[in-house]
Amino acid sequence: MIQASAVPQKSEIEIDPKYEERLEELLLCCRTHLPTVDENMIRRAFRLSYWAHRNDWRESGEKYVSHPLRVATIVARDIGLDDTSVAAALLHDVVEDTELSLDLIRDEFGDTMATIIDGLTKIEGVFSSQKLGQAENVRKLMLSMASDLRVILVKFADRLHNMRTIEALPKKKQLQKASETQELFAPLAHRFGLFKIKSELEDLSFKVLDPEAYTHIVDRLEEMAEQREAYIAGFIEPLAEHLEEEGFEFDIKGRVKNVYSIHRKMERKNKPIDEIYDIFAIRVILQSGGRKGKEDCWRVYSLVTDLYKPLPERFRDFISVPKSNGYQSLHTTVFGPGGRRVEVQVRTQEMHEVAERGVAAHWKYKEGTENVDEEMERFLEWVRDLLENPEPEEATEFVKEFRLNLYDEEIYVFTPQGDLLTLPQGATPVDFAFKVHTEVGMQCLGAKVNGKMVPLSQELESGDQVEVITSEKQNPSPDWINFVVTHKARSRIRKWTNEERRKAVELGKEIWGKTKDQADLEISDQDLQEVAHELKFPDLQQLFYEIGKGLYDPDELVDYIKGNTQTEEKTVEEFDEESLREQYEQFLDAAQETEKQALVIDGEVQKDLAVNYASCCNPIPGDEVFGFVSKTGTVNIHRSNCRNASDLLVNKADRILDVDWSHQKDVQFVAALRLMGEDRVGMVNDITTVISKNLKTNIRSITIDTEDGIFSGTIMLHVSDLEHLQRLIERLKRIDGIQGVYRFKE
Repeated sequence: MIQASAVPQKSEIEIDPKYEERLEELLLCCRTHLPTVDENMIRRAFRLSYWAHRNDWRESGEKYVSHPLRVATIVARDIGLDDTSVAAALLHDVVEDTELSLDLIRDEFGDTMATIIDGLTKIEGVFSSQKLGQAENVRKLMLSMASDLRVILVKFADRLHNMRTIEALPKKKQLQKASETQELFAPLAHRFGLFKIKSELEDLSFKVLDPEAYTHIVDRLEEMAEQREAYIAGFIEPLAEHLEEEGFEFDIKGRVKNVYSIHRKMERKNKPIDEIYDIFAIRVILQSGGRKGKEDCWRVYSLVTDLYKPLPERFRDFISVPKSNGYQSLHTTVFGPGGRRVEVQVRTQEMHEVAERGVAAHWKYKEGTENVDEEMERFLEWVRDLLENPEPEEATEFVKEFRLNLYDEEIYVFTPQGDLLTLPQGATPVDFAFKVHTEVGMQCLGAKVNGKMVPLSQELESGDQVEVITSEKQNPSPDWINFVVTHKARSRIRKWTNEERRKAVELGKEIWGKTKDQADLEISDQDLQEVAHELKFPDLQQLFYEIGKGLYDPDELVDYIKGNTQTEEKTVEEFDEESLREQYEQFLDAAQETEKQALVIDGEVQKDLAVNYASCCNPIPGDEVFGFVSKTGTVNIHRSNCRNASDLLVNKADRILDVDWSHQKDVQFVAALRLMGEDRVGMVNDITTVISKNLKTNIRSITIDTEDGIFSGTIMLHVSDLEHLQRLIERLKRIDGIQGVYRFKE
């Protein structure tokens, strides 16, 4: 490791003028967006980073130092942290990727900087390692956050720049990075309230994982842009006039939702983009602040609803009850010109800053030392709660819950004393009980909601008042795991259940040992394992568990073992000449089919490799795909936007293969189409005629449902490639009465 004495002095480091110019641009950005700037510290950090990375180059061909410069700019401009974070961004890779030591960073910049760089180094090491389970990765990520929140905020900037330049990476690495970003970093940014960064991370990941869907939405948004802008202008004009008449200082504009959120809405509602009407929102930002700002938001809301008729059920007050990431705003949906539904958001400039930059907008200082306000303390409390419980064997469950909880919508419920608690949507009285206190959850016997007894599995709604009934004799029920949604409740229930199971297994072993000795039976663990499998137990643990719980009689096991001590002679099946000929012909057919299905995997044509096309996403030639090697050696081909892709790409990256379709020929693949339209006489005949007769395509199955004059259905087809499928879609759209045709992924 290089120590401070080995680093050249300022005058000895020769810097390319182009990067000197970029440094000045960064400093200008810092002066614009940060409250205070130690320019000397930032310049020193840049020089050290430039020298440390002097021999390093990016995949794009640029000098490596361009990356920390861009990351530092994102930290200053888009997150708006502090000068220490900007300097840390410049140095974030030096300990990980160069010979500079953490002690050198501490000597040059102090303990705080060393803590942040150490946290960033550990995070980078976590995500570059294939040996650690993903749950342990997330856990280390949390630990780094708990030490200093600036660690994860700088990491967001690092990941954002890497995603902006992802095209330079090999395709396999692109898929892994994009999947990891979509599954972990984007929802985590959402949890920290970094709306702009979260949206861009989502879109950049989506562009890699499902380029076809991404391009389709972007193209349609561009096609609709002129009409959309005209509508927004027509909506805003009378509202702006009313606001000016009332003397408000404001900014008002339309905001188009990001591409990935539109895609999610299309999938959730099962509709094409042309039938998604709330793809933009009108945002009113007031310049007033404090109590007056909140009052003004309500006055503006009143003006909006005077001008346009509101939908009462679509009103949300996030000012009185902010989201857990600090977000505040009034949301309402109104009927705009032409009866179109339009979402309107009203907030102050201060609220807007928090909405865009989240936890970073709460950063404060006291007497030269870093301190966090109440909002940031809430984030740290959330992080600590996630760190408390996950067991190593629960890795998959922990990660799954972690990701789900990050995106959860929230509800607001009250204790009998009137205290407000925030819970994820879908939470039950048991989740509420664990939120109040762990012991309350562990001893939960029943619950009253709004004064009435309800099942413990009942989903709570915003505004409910919940009273938990407890008993010291009560223990958690394993069934609770099927309906609770919070991480805290699930982890405590699972931990208790596992402990109870462990005790039952130990008791079962003890009972079996005594029973075996009394029966004078000698049997090894390996032989007992085989017996357990013969009796359809998945493993010895389950066998001992059932013995310990009294579900299986150990004497019955003794009788079975003694009755099977003698082995029967194995008979050899004789094959006649005709059956051998049939097997040989089947072998030739299989070999011929393998020749047709030859794929290029990791750059080599594979003819003798067992290949399976995953039924979860039904890939066809033309799709973006990857290969996953199963435990049996079969290569499963998945689409890159498959619902299982993220788990495979992130957690089992060492078994991922690059796949090319170019050698496919004369092979039919299963694809599914979803259709909607007018329920008229002859519609099904028209659909099947187009598919079977006009386009010579085989139909595997067809299901049609009708309701109130509208039909919807799913058709399974055999197609040769993506182009074949697109021709089908375009031709079906031309049938009279068809309102929508699109590929069905599930």
